Amino acid sequence: MEKISIPNIELVIIEKNITNITNNQKPTSLIVTKRFLTCLLTKLHAGYFRISLSLGGQALLWKTLIGPTKDTSISRHVLSMLPNSVFILLWSLSLFILSLLSLLYLLRCLFFFKMVKAEFLHHVGVNYLFAPWISWFLLLQSSPVEFITPETLTYLILWWIFAVPVVILDIKIYGQWFTKGKRFLSTVANPTSQLSVIGNLVGARAAAEMGWKESAVCLFSLGMVHYLVLFVTLYQRFSDGDSVHVMLRPVLFLFFAAPGVACLAWESIVGDFDTLSKMLFFLSLFLFISLICRPALFKRSMTRFNVAWWAYSFPVTILALASTEYAQQVKGAFSHILMLILLALSVLVSVSLTVFTLLNSKMLLPDNDPIASFLIV
Repeated sequence: MEKISIPNIELVIIEKNITNITNNQKPTSLIVTKRFLTCLLTKLHAGYFRISLSLGGQALLWKTLIGPTKDTSISRHVLSMLPNSVFILLWSLSLFILSLLSLLYLLRCLFFFKMVKAEFLHHVGVNYLFAPWISWFLLLQSSPVEFITPETLTYLILWWIFAVPVVILDIKIYGQWFTKGKRFLSTVANPTSQLSVIGNLVGARAAAEMGWKESAVCLFSLGMVHYLVLFVTLYQRFSDGDSVHVMLRPVLFLFFAAPGVACLAWESIVGDFDTLSKMLFFLSLFLFISLICRPALFKRSMTRFNVAWWAYSFPVTILALASTEYAQQVKGAFSHILMLILLALSVLVSVSLTVFTLLNSKMLLPDNDPIASFLIV
């Protein structure tokens, strides 16, 4: 009897333990998942769209390099032989990252609307709300010809979907600059303000690509007029140490991103890399050299990995893209050497940031994020 009863008792105990463990695992896993999503959505602000901005710029650069060109130089001929599969993979990755970030930010809007509102009302956070739409514009322009072309109705519909939020944000920001005392440009101006200009210029280039010259000129003029005022204001405030957080100093690279995008937008509007395009390219190049000659300015922001590092990639990529158009227009060794140097730097910066991000994935949602700090409500 003892030999029979003891195993039965043990079996009953084991079954009860298994049942208890199984029942306890379900709520525990749900709690862990809920906490993770809560942490993710509360920390994932619009500044994370820097990543999709950089990847979208790289996709547009690669499409330009492998596309048809009038440049008959050896260097451009070699670049045009780059495999198309690499471009498709890069564009697909950019689309996936941007779609994922957009979905997460939409959930943030639904469940943490107060934080989104705080972001919208902050003089730094509101500028990053342009980043998602700029990223979508870049993906639209870099789309493979097998998917979408500027002649299709899909391109037109998507352009309107992306352009309307940009114009709405323009009305909000530019209107405050000259109507509200606490929101005067001299009070709220910071390097991220240039994202509002870039949003208009990227939209203008996309409109010009599909032949909408009037819409392109409208957005271009809207962006450039405010860029001139903003450029002068930022120059006057550049010595103000409180104008930008030390961890956000990589956004200073936006100084040469805006004229670089303007250079490309104007070329698409007039159909030629004319004198104005060259002037904007030279301005972008000068500002780039001025910044890289001051590495101490970025020393403190580079001591520890932060998602703000992705602010380096997009401006360098835009400058490299502008250099390809300049080299196509101006034949000569100097223009092509400059193009190759900027192309190599652009790819190196993007690859390095990708590697650093993968190696420091646990630091993507830091507790001391300078942007997230003002979103606590």
